[in-house]
Amino acid sequence: MANALINTYNRVHDVLNYTRQMDGLAPLLLRLYLAPVLMQAGYNKLSHFEDTAAWFGNPEWGLGLPMPEVMAALAAGTEFFGGLALIVGFATRWISIPLMITMIVAALTVHWENGWLAISDASSWLANERVMEAAERLDRAKEILRQNGNYSWLTGRGSVVILNNGIEFAATYFIMLLALFFTGGGRYFSVDYWLARRFRPQDVA
Repeated sequence: MANALINTYNRVHDVLNYTRQMDGLAPLLLRLYLAPVLMQAGYNKLSHFEDTAAWFGNPEWGLGLPMPEVMAALAAGTEFFGGLALIVGFATRWISIPLMITMIVAALTVHWENGWLAISDASSWLANERVMEAAERLDRAKEILRQNGNYSWLTGRGSVVILNNGIEFAATYFIMLLALFFTGGGRYFSVDYWLARRFRPQDVA
C-alpha cells in the first residue's frame, strides 16, 4: 500500500515537473501586474513634483523627510522607470531592491498608523479601532446620499467606501517584489534571461 502511494506520488510529481518549462510565466505575471501600478504612482509624483516635494518635506501635514526634492525625485524615478524595466524584465533583481525600499518607506511613513486595511471594512478580522469607528461615518454618509442624491446612480459602479489607507497594498507589492528579487525576470519572457543566455550561460543551464 505504501509503495503504491509513493509510486502514485512520484508519477504525479513527474507530470508536474513538466510545468517547470514554463516557470517564467509566474515572474512575468508579477512584473506585468506591478509595472502599471508603479508607473502610475511615479507619473503622479512627477506630474505634481512641487506638491509631492512639499508633502515629503512638511513635518506638520506631510512626511517631514529630509531633502524632500531629492527624496521625491528618487521615489518618482524609481517607481516610473522601475516599472518600465519590469515590463521587459530588464535588471529585474537589481530594480527590485530600490522598489522594495520605496514600499517600506511608504508603509512606515504613510500607512503604518492606519493599520493593515486599505479600505475600511468593519467586518474584517483585521479591522482596528480606526476602521470600526469609520463604519458609523460610512452609514451616515450613505444615509445622506439616499436622502439627497440619486443613490442607485451614485453606487451603480460600486459601493461607497471609506479609504483607510493602511499598509495592505504596500506590503503586498513588497512581497511581490521580494519574489521577483529571488526569481529574477523569469525564463524566456524577460530581457534578463536572454542577456544571461548570451553572456552568462552557466546561469540559465
